Amino acid sequence: MTRKLTLDYGLRYDYSTYAKEQYGRVPGFSATTPNPTAGGHLGASIFEGDGPGRCGCNMANNYGLAFGPRIGLAYQIEPKTVFRAGFGVSYAPYTGGRIAGAPGANQTVNAPGTADPAMILSGGFTLTDINGVTTPFRPTWPDIRPGIFPVVGGITGAPTVFDQNSGRPARQVQWQVGIQREIFRDLAVDVSYVANRGAWWRTNTLTNLNVYSQDFLKSQYGLDITNAADRAILSAQVGQAAAQRFQNKIPYAGFSTKNSVAQSLRPYPQFGNLQGAGPLGDTWYDSLQAKATKRFSHGLDASFAFTWSKELQLGADTDGGGGQINDILNRDTNKQLSSFSRPLVSILALNYTLPKWGPNKWVKYAVADWIVAGSFQYASGQPIQVPTTAVSTSNLSNAFLRGTFAERVPGVPLFLADLNCHCFDPAQTQVLNPAAWKDPTPGTFSPSAAYYDDYRYRRIPRESLSFGRTFRIRERVTFTARAEFTNPFNRAQVPNPLNGIGGITGVTYNSAVSTTNGIVEGVPGGLKVNNSGFGVIPTLGANAVIGERSGLLVGRFQF
Repeated sequence: MTRKLTLDYGLRYDYSTYAKEQYGRVPGFSATTPNPTAGGHLGASIFEGDGPGRCGCNMANNYGLAFGPRIGLAYQIEPKTVFRAGFGVSYAPYTGGRIAGAPGANQTVNAPGTADPAMILSGGFTLTDINGVTTPFRPTWPDIRPGIFPVVGGITGAPTVFDQNSGRPARQVQWQVGIQREIFRDLAVDVSYVANRGAWWRTNTLTNLNVYSQDFLKSQYGLDITNAADRAILSAQVGQAAAQRFQNKIPYAGFSTKNSVAQSLRPYPQFGNLQGAGPLGDTWYDSLQAKATKRFSHGLDASFAFTWSKELQLGADTDGGGGQINDILNRDTNKQLSSFSRPLVSILALNYTLPKWGPNKWVKYAVADWIVAGSFQYASGQPIQVPTTAVSTSNLSNAFLRGTFAERVPGVPLFLADLNCHCFDPAQTQVLNPAAWKDPTPGTFSPSAAYYDDYRYRRIPRESLSFGRTFRIRERVTFTARAEFTNPFNRAQVPNPLNGIGGITGVTYNSAVSTTNGIVEGVPGGLKVNNSGFGVIPTLGANAVIGERSGLLVGRFQF
């Protein structure tokens, strides 16, 4: 634009299609189609495409408006200072449809007796349902029955839940503002604010078509999930007297009375959870990024980068979803730290080339041009997932068919030992504090997030060193020798402590050794060794504390 101002701009267009089976043989869930296997209850399989047995439709729509503009600006404020800014929109590649649940994979073949065949193809399969009733079944291909799922008399298997927006790629809006300054010759510093906002990330945790709310239970059935007696009714099998007024009341003929009352009241009682990988996930990223670069001079080339950031996500911890969700019916309450969050990251990279020493040409040749290099990364530990509640206490998993997290106790320390202090024996110490967590009020969802900024695993340095040289034998003929070392300081790699997924359990000790007067034998030092339990570091067997130092010698002849 001018001698001091540079502007660059562009536009990118992306188009991708959602993943589909070539001939439309993958079943998709339809909420409006009667299911013959479930006595005509709504909720069955449909197959895309045209023709008999097909829906005359597509499972999802493709997105045709993925235009990604971007613009960048550089302005020289004065000879040694440059202002830079940029803004852009980008679209992620399509990450797949998560197709699963192939037709026919939902039945169990009877186990044969000794020396008997499991089946004879000409006679078809012999199937056994949840009630032990056996029936012959002769499969057809392709099998596009609306009632292919579930197993007769059970709730096993379900068609894939397709989101109509599955063809929409994830979008990320990015921007950056920063200053670059030359401090003195060969040394430059950059400081920038870098951020992005992501939407339409694929997630399989923000959709579940087969759940009901507390208001639904109260208005339709007069049940209160916070009432212990009502929770007992919901958890009871339909065929038991504990089901009380719901005893033997089945939603359709063939529904097993071994299923719970809670299962019978689901919108689609013939299935379990109906979750789909739809593009509902969101991400937030804000950071201060600084970098100092020492360009090559006097044999030294070095750079140091520092990032201070905050990463939040809603159901989009990975490109395929998987973000932790507490209460799916209160979607916005699930915005929380990413499980990959590391707010502070420092990286130092060094390269030093030995100079030519002395007047003797052979000494110069032997000593000069050896390169010593190192890379050192130090960062915050990754967040620890909050413990889940004990099923026996909250009873949400059985009565409401959804679980929740433990609740944090205000003012109680989260740790019994500093994970980074190297001042305790990891084989004997319980490092996470069980008193910092409690089960929420029975029948209620915890207000806890899945991750907290002050609840993190230990910091793990990433360090490497190398040295080597390229020998020039003659023009276009060289030999390179290099030694590379990972974890050169032999730092012990200790496993992460058990974080209480499945409930906070008490500490147990190694049961494979005998004890005498309370002392465990067969363990170095005769000390007790943690075997399992909340907050212990599993160091037995394959989880033993190790040092990962390794070296590699590399030789390359090039001509």
